[in-house]
Amino acid sequence: MQVRKYKADTIHNAVNLVKEELGPGALILSTRKMSAGAITPSYNTQELFEITAMPGGGRKAERPYSSKSRALMDKTDAGLFGSLKSELMSIKEMILLLNGSGGLEEGFRQNPGAIEVYGSLIRSGIAQPYTQLFLEKGGAFKENGGASSKDLYRRVFKEVAKVIEVTDPFKHDDKGQVVSALIGPTGVGKTTTIAKLAANLSLKQKKSVGLISIDNFRIAAVDQLKTYAGILGIPFFAAFSHAELEFALKRMKEKDVILIDTAGHGHYDVQRIEALRGLFGSYLTIRSHLVLSVVTNELEMKRAAKNFGRLKFNSYIFTKTDETQARGVIINQLFRLKMPISFITTGQRVPEDILKATKKDILRLLF
Repeated sequence: MQVRKYKADTIHNAVNLVKEELGPGALILSTRKMSAGAITPSYNTQELFEITAMPGGGRKAERPYSSKSRALMDKTDAGLFGSLKSELMSIKEMILLLNGSGGLEEGFRQNPGAIEVYGSLIRSGIAQPYTQLFLEKGGAFKENGGASSKDLYRRVFKEVAKVIEVTDPFKHDDKGQVVSALIGPTGVGKTTTIAKLAANLSLKQKKSVGLISIDNFRIAAVDQLKTYAGILGIPFFAAFSHAELEFALKRMKEKDVILIDTAGHGHYDVQRIEALRGLFGSYLTIRSHLVLSVVTNELEMKRAAKNFGRLKFNSYIFTKTDETQARGVIINQLFRLKMPISFITTGQRVPEDILKATKKDILRLLF
């Protein structure tokens, strides 16, 4: 497959050359800024922008090459494609990125390679203002910011990592029993996540674990958790009142970890959230963890975190990362309400599809 290079006095003009010759389905392999004088004195500009591209899957332009485009286009050996490290980007996508970059055209003029990194962050689901912030902090738009894409990726990812804080609620620190409740909206996967945690804690970490369900809205959820408890050989109690919860906690006072599954409340149901706060408030040892699905509308995710914040939760657990590639919503949520991440689930399998949160794993999921 033929790889070609196009040069123009602005990045937009170079993009238009690619679109003219290869059509909107063309794939961008790399972009860079060059000194015009080092190539030919015929250009009336101090610098040029070069785009390396190849035909994509879409229909190519039917019009013949113009003489100007032929002069600007360098044909390269197809073997070059195998050595290119840059991420493929369609010409359509580049145009969208340039048009929606929030006034970053000047920054891209300083360092065209930043477009690739910008595109990666936007595609991951990170909001444009935060993407711009990461690029700026990574030095993408400094006068000497024309580093390689690989180096810029490294610097920008470091900035993303700084936003991420992780925690392990079950780390052994001689503080005695750990009692953790999973809270959150309906349908985010709390019960399945509880089962995954229980299996990993009991089977892999060899901790003694007990399960409590206070979900008095879904009998199926109680039965599901009871079944998991039976498979794992750990005690299970259903507690639908203050007295029953107190009884269950006393019966399992010798356990290393007690996991509590709560009913999925709509995050606008403040009355029920307040009732849950009243129940937990009498047990100061219960630490809550907010479970959020990454496929949730971001506005609703924000409102859920705000309303469940009445329970003073201690960490996020993000679920359903296997159902979307736009996992950057995790980063967006951290900007809206800073809180450590404890776990991330990656599928429905119990107990395999859960990760104890690390910055490295989160970055891998995002990019």
